[in-house]
Amino acid sequence: MRSLRRCDASAKRLPRQSDGVRGRAGIIEGVMRILSFAALGGAILALAGCRSLPPSKPSSQWTAQEARGAVVFQQNCARCHYATTTSSLHGPGLQALTKQPTMPSGMPPTDERLTVVILHGRTMMPGTPLTDSQLQDLLAYLHTL
Repeated sequence: MRSLRRCDASAKRLPRQSDGVRGRAGIIEGVMRILSFAALGGAILALAGCRSLPPSKPSSQWTAQEARGAVVFQQNCARCHYATTTSSLHGPGLQALTKQPTMPSGMPPTDERLTVVILHGRTMMPGTPLTDSQLQDLLAYLHTL
């Protein structure tokens, strides 16, 4: 009796399509799945903030002020911030800092706001005492990133 039920159940199945039709449909279905996953992956990356940033100005094109600012950065900032990436060291990476609408804090990256953060600090970042000329050189350098 049990084997008879198995036969009855299998008899209700739809007949298989020919291999030629099934093959083309299977390929199309596979391609559509791949495209769907690619679109989903792109959407996830976009939501995760993965975007290309404008490149930094090459050091060979720096002005004298920007080069002095790079020295100020190395002496005072490089132990906590990467200059050429957005990856965090102890503080956020600073690549394209002045080219973004907001800093990691959410504030606009104006020279005035950068000056306040550099001189007085913010949250975990301590203030950095700089002379006016060092500050101006550093700001010029930050604009190259």
